Amino acid sequence: MTDTARSEADSMLRRTLGERRIALVAWRLLVLQNAHPAVGAGVGQLSTYRSHPWRRVEHTMDSGRRLFFSDQEALHREIERLERSHRRIAGVDDRGRPYTALDPAVRVWVLVTLYEAMTALRALSGRPLRPAELDRLYREFREVCAAFRLPDELYPPTAADVPGYLRATIRDTLELTDAARDMLYTVLTRAPAPRRLGRLSPGWPLLRRLVARFLTALTLADLPAEFRAKCGLPRSRSAAVLSWTVHRAARLTAERLPDRLRYRTLPTGERARPATARPPRPPRAPRRDDRPARLTAFYHQVLDQTGDGRLTAADFQAMAHNVCWPLELGQDAETAVYAAFDTWWRQLLAGTDANGDGEVSAEEFVSATLAGLDHDPDYLSRGLHVAVRAMFRAADLDHSGLLCADEYRTLFGGSRVHPAELTHGFQQLDTDGDGRITEEEFVRGFTEFFTARTNSTAGTQLLGRP
Repeated sequence: MTDTARSEADSMLRRTLGERRIALVAWRLLVLQNAHPAVGAGVGQLSTYRSHPWRRVEHTMDSGRRLFFSDQEALHREIERLERSHRRIAGVDDRGRPYTALDPAVRVWVLVTLYEAMTALRALSGRPLRPAELDRLYREFREVCAAFRLPDELYPPTAADVPGYLRATIRDTLELTDAARDMLYTVLTRAPAPRRLGRLSPGWPLLRRLVARFLTALTLADLPAEFRAKCGLPRSRSAAVLSWTVHRAARLTAERLPDRLRYRTLPTGERARPATARPPRPPRAPRRDDRPARLTAFYHQVLDQTGDGRLTAADFQAMAHNVCWPLELGQDAETAVYAAFDTWWRQLLAGTDANGDGEVSAEEFVSATLAGLDHDPDYLSRGLHVAVRAMFRAADLDHSGLLCADEYRTLFGGSRVHPAELTHGFQQLDTDGDGRITEEEFVRGFTEFFTARTNSTAGTQLLGRP
């Protein structure tokens, strides 16, 4: 084992963050972060967490892996990407207070809550870290945070100062923002089924209620007492018993598991259990003129990023963000993607917003799109194709003019999508079967999705098998 590998394997920070049971305090972490007025305002006004909570969690975990399980070069790339993304998050909240995601004090709060979540996990499980372990964990944490180049005086000086920092921030700054309240009580009650649920998806409406009740009770029990007291949040006896039981059972189980099961990400930065592909199922028999249903599904599953039942410029900005997120683009490439999606939005709004309210409903989108497709041969080229070509060029990381399977997976995949679905989608677009997708093949697939009257055409399966 090399010195680097030995150092990674011995990292207390990586071993704590990489454990699967860290997920038990993930919702607690999000509530505390969103209780900061600036974070809550930015998330509430510009994020898609309400309609895509699983994607929000996955993005957070993916970013954490790049920050804490990568080399210095990858760490700096991720920080640059976060700064570009956060530069667009600024405004005024509903009480007239200006906010920006680049506020150094806000960024330090978000980072320190991650450290605090690690220590809380150990305390809640009945095995709190000893003072020397806290010092070591905080030292490793601050070594990573140094790359953010935020003022040192904003951080708690030592591990022993973190509890005081937390109490002072709760007392002076935090509040039960709309975003924090949503996280606690409502987001999971309407969350879509996770894609990995597979055959259990039909039972999601019932399972969702159970998951929501469980996470709400667990999070209320686990939140700091000072925060619960300030915000008037109850901690029932049954919730306290649930927390005691779940955290201790998770620790005892984890201690007996092999590393490949105990860790989501190994201390070396490798995935503990890479997903395996399953063979694709054959497509179902086609139906006659499926375009209205397909476009409606596209509206709700892809376009309506905020999940509020109407399209605005914010939805297209969110789509651009989600294209850029996994690609680690430079400033110019990222700007080009945002500009392309803005072009698509403006074209859509000009021909769709019949009542002039600056919003597009599902009915307006479907009817206007069908009219455009049937009567204007250049309809897609002025909007959709602009965005699709920008996606292709952004994903073409080696500038070869072709997308290989790995580049396609980076663009559309992540841990949320099963490898078999990605393989199937790639094969549908790779019309000549050479293992690569040209830009024209890529555009043709999206064109077929919008124009094909039956679901037997390859491009109609962009959202999965019908």
